[in-house]
Amino acid sequence: MKVTIVGAGNVGATCADCIAERDIVKEIVLLDIREGIAEGKALDIWQSAPIKFYDTRVKGVTNNYEATSNSEVVVITSGLPRKPGMSRSDLVSTNASIVKSVTENVIRYSPEAKIIVVSNPLDVMCYCALRASGVDPRRVFGMAGILDTARYRAFLAEALNISPKDIQALLLGGHGDTMIPLPRYTTVGGIPVTELIEKEQLNAIIERTKGGGGELVKLMGTSAWYAPGVAVAQMVEAIVKDQRRIFPVSAWLGGEFGYKDLYLGVPVILGKNGIERIIDLALNKEESDLLAGSANAVRSEMNVLDEMKMF
Repeated sequence: MKVTIVGAGNVGATCADCIAERDIVKEIVLLDIREGIAEGKALDIWQSAPIKFYDTRVKGVTNNYEATSNSEVVVITSGLPRKPGMSRSDLVSTNASIVKSVTENVIRYSPEAKIIVVSNPLDVMCYCALRASGVDPRRVFGMAGILDTARYRAFLAEALNISPKDIQALLLGGHGDTMIPLPRYTTVGGIPVTELIEKEQLNAIIERTKGGGGELVKLMGTSAWYAPGVAVAQMVEAIVKDQRRIFPVSAWLGGEFGYKDLYLGVPVILGKNGIERIIDLALNKEESDLLAGSANAVRSEMNVLDEMKMF
């Protein structure tokens, strides 16, 4: 079984390393347009195999999509990372052309692949990949919710001074400032989080989660890569091992949550076919109002892509 990762930057290389270490596929192809970058990083990762004790072969190529043939999963991380002061909407015009080209190339050689989009702005880039691929929407989805809930859970673990392993959480909406962490669906060892933390402190954590990506951009001058890389690896594992795990991902809605023809972060069952099922929740009024705001923000970015008339 083969997995391809397009984009050998920090996120792509970290993702390749995490998947290789899990030893769940036969081959990983790391592809980049920059000469020698993918080859070098792939070689470095492969040389860790005797130490980390795995058999997955890691191969790097420069702009050679033929090497990606018959991939089970393709991860797209290509694109310009967000810089300080940039909004996600600022990235649409630049990254859409990149994602379109990448998607057309990978689907030519792996027509049955499941496509995980990581490029930002995430939800609209999923829409771009869907339009470029022309495949079943259940096979094109984005990594966002796993990363965002990981940040939320990490902040909660710090505040409560407990292990993050015992925290389960869910969020909805677009990837970015309009995401919606859901305290009603957040538990700590089965205990509702609202019984363990004051509302004011919980709200502060929710706001920090919404700006989690921006916080790291301000600190480092570029986007994060460790947590995003391992979040993608978790999705890949769920697909190739048909685990049917419940994850929040950016999915194409067909009426769920009251929205249609829109990519939005929602809980899904993820397995060998990609999105096996979207789990539609009964939201209260406050949650529904927040989701409406997030949906409107994503829709406006999708309109920017439509106005570019790339398809």
